[in-house]
Amino acid sequence: MKFASITERLSGLGSEKWAVHLLALKMQAEGRDVIKMTIGEPDVPPPEALIKTAVSAMESGRTRYSNGRGEANLLAALSKRYTHSSGRAIDPDQFICLPGTQSSLYAVLQGIAQTGDEVLVGDPMYATYQGVIAASGASMVPVPIRAENGFRIAAADIAAKITPRSRVILLNSPHNPSGAIITADDIAQIGALAAKHDLWIISDEVYEELVFDAATFVSALTFKELAERVIVVSSISKSHAAPGFRSGWCVGSSDFIKRLLPVAETMLFGNQPFIADMTAEAVSTPSDVAAGMRARFAKRADLMFSALDGVAGLRVNRPEAGMFALIDVSATGMGSEEYALDLLENAGVAVMPGASFGDCLTNWVRVALTVDDEATLQACERIADHANALLKLKEAS
Repeated sequence: MKFASITERLSGLGSEKWAVHLLALKMQAEGRDVIKMTIGEPDVPPPEALIKTAVSAMESGRTRYSNGRGEANLLAALSKRYTHSSGRAIDPDQFICLPGTQSSLYAVLQGIAQTGDEVLVGDPMYATYQGVIAASGASMVPVPIRAENGFRIAAADIAAKITPRSRVILLNSPHNPSGAIITADDIAQIGALAAKHDLWIISDEVYEELVFDAATFVSALTFKELAERVIVVSSISKSHAAPGFRSGWCVGSSDFIKRLLPVAETMLFGNQPFIADMTAEAVSTPSDVAAGMRARFAKRADLMFSALDGVAGLRVNRPEAGMFALIDVSATGMGSEEYALDLLENAGVAVMPGASFGDCLTNWVRVALTVDDEATLQACERIADHANALLKLKEAS
């Protein structure tokens, strides 16, 4: 039998990247003691008020077909939110509502990239970016994001990768996996490059509400001169601890949204009205749960830094936002995949190999900050003991 070429382009870009996480789940199911710090799952349920809104909406009949763009109340709420945060008018016709940030990225790339094009994206990157780019037929061009630059993507490094085939710059701020935030100056420089070479900018801002107190987030939408080329994607998955509801959106120029609408409609003709009602309420006020998550994740990042930075050569990168910290494990002499498997088997701690996020993290691992404080401290003790044991073996050999 013959298959479409997309199945070849996406081969190996799905769950294979999550092999350590899946092994950890299997070990837990077998009754083994494993502290799972692999995925970015919020550590609290969605706000009770949002659940009640969704239930009430279902009970009142908000379960029928919607339209391809999104429910009017949600579009209005998104318009008000982004008009306020960007400092310029963002109208309801500048949005399409989709099932989460992932679906939004897929649809957006289908609308602006195709075979023969190149999409420039920072390395390291969220693990699914390679797949959504490949699905469009475009080629991914990794741009190194350097630890010495605080894991902020640099305009000069983007410029070095631009060719006549370049079509899109894909940004992620706050950044997964590093938790870094690009500055207003970074965006201005990247925007100047995009204008010079007539490139689109996609900005994944799903961690916008999980910025730690000492940091400042700036959206690419605030730059009026970039209004025709910037597309932002986001959702309530992280900000409102509601990943299972699959409720997200993209925002861009009215012309872009008009052109993208048929693409989105072939994927999902309208999001669910009862989820739209819940989402409209969610985006209308600051999240009830985001502030607590920010405080807890920042505290755990500090705990991890204090407990592990410098231990047996380990180096901990302090995040500015999000749900993760990065640990440089190069001193162990192991690559990230070998290290993560060894740590899981011999210390009972599951972390994500940096190699799952790009070539620039082959000597790093990503550690979720979403387990409770006690488990975080216990995991740090196990990681430290494991690193010291590896150091002794290395010195003895």
